[in-house]
Amino acid sequence: MAFLQDPPQLPHPYRSDRLLLAWLDRALPANRRAALDADLDALGDYAVMAWQRAGATTRRKPVLTQWDAWGQRVDRIELTPAWQEGAAMTTRHAMLAAGHGDSEHARLEEFARVYLYHLASEFYTCPLAMTDGAATAIKASGNRELIERALPHFLSRDPATFWLSGQWMTETAGGSDVGDTETLARQDAAGQWRLYGRKWFSSAVVGEAALALARPEGAGSGGAALALFYVETMDGARRRPELIVDRLKDKLGTQELPTAEIRLDGLPAWPLGELANGVRQVAPVLNVTRSWNAICAVASMARAIALARDFAERRRAFGRPLIEQPLHAQTLADLQAQFEGAFALAFEVAHLLGRVEHGAAAPHEAALLRLLTPLAKLWTGKLAVAICSEALECFGGAGYIEDTGLPQLLRDAQVYAIWEGTTNVLSLDSLRALAGDGLDALRTACAGYLDGNDDMHAASAIRQTLDAAARWLEQHANARDTLEAGARGLAFTLARCAAAALLARQASWSSRRGDPRPAAALHRFVSLGLDRLVTPDADNTALLLG
Repeated sequence: MAFLQDPPQLPHPYRSDRLLLAWLDRALPANRRAALDADLDALGDYAVMAWQRAGATTRRKPVLTQWDAWGQRVDRIELTPAWQEGAAMTTRHAMLAAGHGDSEHARLEEFARVYLYHLASEFYTCPLAMTDGAATAIKASGNRELIERALPHFLSRDPATFWLSGQWMTETAGGSDVGDTETLARQDAAGQWRLYGRKWFSSAVVGEAALALARPEGAGSGGAALALFYVETMDGARRRPELIVDRLKDKLGTQELPTAEIRLDGLPAWPLGELANGVRQVAPVLNVTRSWNAICAVASMARAIALARDFAERRRAFGRPLIEQPLHAQTLADLQAQFEGAFALAFEVAHLLGRVEHGAAAPHEAALLRLLTPLAKLWTGKLAVAICSEALECFGGAGYIEDTGLPQLLRDAQVYAIWEGTTNVLSLDSLRALAGDGLDALRTACAGYLDGNDDMHAASAIRQTLDAAARWLEQHANARDTLEAGARGLAFTLARCAAAALLARQASWSSRRGDPRPAAALHRFVSLGLDRLVTPDADNTALLLG
């Protein structure tokens, strides 16, 4: 009984990631690329340290202490080490400040940092995403007072002055349909707005600020009557007494992240703009946070595959390493190809976001971003679950053992398909984007991505599948229920076409530099199929659900 299996080791997430290295080399000017290197290398070092630290501790959950020993309400939340280090890591490496720089490349440089930091942060990236979204929404509002008040904190490079922001929308009535929001905004005698109500899901309750939806007193019903407010949660070193933490959520995954149910009992608030159309005002937040969601989903895939591949080189079975077993190698190669497609789509959305924000976008790229943002979020969210699940199988029974740290990959991955709009919600969002010139924009973009690539089979498959999607849309243009019922299949199809075209662009660039692997990824990705279109049978659906 002397055999002991070597556990998987995490390769350096930056130095060993040929996708990230090549993508940045292609997309960034040389001077900006060189300036980014030190931050990314340090974040890779931190990721290796965090993986090793996680294997040496059982601490996974924050702890809420509601009362101190003398009966004072304190609502103190004790955080894990990664969360305690979050402000310092964020500001040291300009995690948020980079994304609000003065270049069209700012978002790409920001999300390269996020990709490397995400898993090491233990989902501290969740409130960072909310803070990034809040900064974007406040800038878009034009509210000079709030811009001057909040943005220096949100984008600070000093941990002593850095603030996190939450996003308080979800109530017990539901998530995506916020029209039944019950939180009330009321002015006091001095004219100060104050919020009263209960938020069922707050993922940044440890932050210093938040954006919250509320219904101004006397406003009508429905979503259009809601307003978007900015609040601050701290009074010096103490949490404001008008903010009460009822409990922390006990979640399937993201357990280090302190998600809370909170009550607002007169919390001071300031409207971002008009006292209506708050859902429209919060849209910039969702565009940014959905991009974060896609990048973080891709980061989980990268981690799962890196560990599975390392283990395949260490584990011997039936006389040779797993990596030399044909079926196991086939499985890993399929995972790698899917991951490379997801990586390409998520990072293209990041780059497009920066180009659109800085007025550098081509005429079709604003419509393209409007379409690709929900597509990237919904597809990477579902794919992260599938890839993490398959990767756990690559470890056999060890993949099911809690203290290996591997099951957490799968539990955490499930959140990507739920946060910031479920797959169905985002599929319907993509339909709305297609109602404009979204499909034409995608066709134009794919033609550009394919220019110069010599894989005629891949190019033909992409064009034929886009043609099939166009026919499907035209065929069902006057049947709204059929369009909605088939929206998920359409979304997956368009996401895969965009990813394949982006892989073709990267393959062309890499092949000229002597690297054939991206071309191999393109070939395998296309061989796994692009078309996911379905024509729903309403009678069959009703029968099955009856």
